[in-house]
Amino acid sequence: MAQWLIFGLLAAVSASFVTIFTKLGIHHLTPTLATSVRAMIMAVFLVIVSATKGDFGHLKELVTYKKDFGFLILAGISGALSWLFLNIALKTGKTWQVAPIDKLSVMMTVIVSILIFQEEITLKGIIGVILIAAGSLFVALA
Repeated sequence: MAQWLIFGLLAAVSASFVTIFTKLGIHHLTPTLATSVRAMIMAVFLVIVSATKGDFGHLKELVTYKKDFGFLILAGISGALSWLFLNIALKTGKTWQVAPIDKLSVMMTVIVSILIFQEEITLKGIIGVILIAAGSLFVALA
């Protein structure tokens, strides 16, 4: 099995638990506080992982590759907004309806990757993305 597929599946499983644990953890908290706590825990965990791997020796590359750093800043802001909006949705909605709507990001990512990165997609890929979008909407609006 291809390495990208293994890690992609692990990401999907992890993301599923993020949604489940968040729904359990925001019962008595505001979505903003829950998002902040989750972000701090993630930051501490990832700093430990990076320190263990010796990644901090590459910090000077942030200055060398300013454009990359800028995009990482935008990714961080986008991720924070995504988590915040997800937490607000989970606080007020049903998990089984919120999660598929969140996964409409797959369709949006494919469209943007075709437009920006000029990535090619097969007819099967197009059909798959349409089915993902339709399935998300069918589940969420059931």
